[in-house]
Amino acid sequence: MNIHFEYDDVKASARLEEMVTKKLEKLEDKYDFIVRADVFFKKENTSSTNSGLICSIRLSAPGPRLFSESNNAKFEMSIAASIEDLERQLEKRKGKMKTH
Repeated sequence: MNIHFEYDDVKASARLEEMVTKKLEKLEDKYDFIVRADVFFKKENTSSTNSGLICSIRLSAPGPRLFSESNNAKFEMSIAASIEDLERQLEKRKGKMKTH
């Protein structure tokens, strides 16, 4: 699986990339049909202290692309929420693939 990172108003971080890569590799082990992942880190100007750091992940797999975006106070929380959402989507996709 190829993983591409993009940053918008955020400094590139090897730590965040490593964290996302580990989590995506776990997903790939479970769902071997994932081809590519695009990861976007954005900073949003907001008055709330509970949000503003966004992690978006787009996965390429057979069928329509899968997408998840999460907005939290820390990138780590955003990454975890996005990965959880993608795992639910992948489970549904895998179920549909088996029935056809």
